[in-house]
Amino acid sequence: MSADDTGDPLIAVRDLDVAFGDLEAVSGVDVTLESGSFVGLVGPNGAGKTTVLRAIKGTVDPDGGTVRLDGDPIDGLSAREVGRRVASVPQDTGLAFDFRVRHVVEMGRTPHLGRFDGHGPEDVAAVDEAMAAAGVERFADRSIAEVSGGERQRVLLARALAQGTPALVLDEPTASLDVNHAVTTMDLVRDLVDDGRAAIAAIHDLDMAARYCDRVVVLAHGGVHADGPPAEVLDAGAVRGAFDAEPFVGRNPATGTPAVTAFPRSDADLRRLHVVGTGPDAARVVARLAAAGHEVSLGVVPEGDAAAVAATDADAPVVTVPPFAGVDAASRAAARELAAEADVALVVDGRDDDRDRDGGDHDETGRDSHGSGSHGLDSHGPEHDVSGVASAAERVVEVPADVDEDDLLEAVADASTNPIEAEPTGSTEPT
Repeated sequence: MSADDTGDPLIAVRDLDVAFGDLEAVSGVDVTLESGSFVGLVGPNGAGKTTVLRAIKGTVDPDGGTVRLDGDPIDGLSAREVGRRVASVPQDTGLAFDFRVRHVVEMGRTPHLGRFDGHGPEDVAAVDEAMAAAGVERFADRSIAEVSGGERQRVLLARALAQGTPALVLDEPTASLDVNHAVTTMDLVRDLVDDGRAAIAAIHDLDMAARYCDRVVVLAHGGVHADGPPAEVLDAGAVRGAFDAEPFVGRNPATGTPAVTAFPRSDADLRRLHVVGTGPDAARVVARLAAAGHEVSLGVVPEGDAAAVAATDADAPVVTVPPFAGVDAASRAAARELAAEADVALVVDGRDDDRDRDGGDHDETGRDSHGSGSHGLDSHGPEHDVSGVASAAERVVEVPADVDEDDLLEAVADASTNPIEAEPTGSTEPT
């Protein structure tokens, strides 16, 4: 990424410390922003994202460290000069006065005007272009008090665009917007960055940050937890450490960027688990188990199956076969080896394509007559084979397709801590 003409970053925050009374908001934070780059600040509530942005705008005085704009210390710049270098879109869209929308956007030109200057042709053009870009020109004459929260957010974006600064600072710019306008806003910011401007934004949506940002800075516990390209930073470890959640980090099939799904923390002991099943239901089981920290494997599944994609995203071993090719002896043996190494095998929906449907005792509902556990998940020992693959494990749990995630984790814990005593079958190896 290139620096500006002076060789300095547009924004450079070094060793930033900010405290509010006895509360330390951020400590030792380093963030830089270069021309042509889009940096996302992500992190849990209270991590200091807004505080860092306020320091960049000059609206909060640091207790330590420095903030420089184009190489100049911000504490040596006038408010007007700061306004020529950085434009902001705040999270709070409230305005103290009842202005027309166009007048609000025109405020963006204030840093470029003298005390008694009126708006010239250049200012009028900048305002018109900004309103068109933000999609607010149709209610230019409406009172700002009469527009919705999402529309007001776009008006403030237009005001920042009209300011014509090389850098934009945005605090949750899509928080009040519907899906369409959120994507439109991020597309607009991305286009501005691609044209040479720069943007730094606090973003609560990790998928949105991964999709649009060149770099992601993860703030947690008042400091920088991780900093780098989204594909490197938004991994399970960083998200788990910052958000105190159990994340599954996959890949968005449309954009190729990381897609993060977070689950509540669980206290389960970690196990080695093998999943037998295909499709979205098996993919959901793989994702939840991997997010909880279990060591997961999968197979046999067709190449490109949703469960195979989830396993690959989780860096889990998976045995695949070509679509419609059927399960050959080599792939079955490889999957049975994974199952044999697992503490528990889970058969999603209680069956797979290779299940011996004539074996075992079944009641009139089709369920195995050996009963089910307290979570509604059928559990069996190796003497009750449910699959040519799963039978290699010493413990097998049948998982309904619509299993509740809490029940899934509890069933894994129960199956692991209360194993059925039995001799390994060994003799059930399929031919």
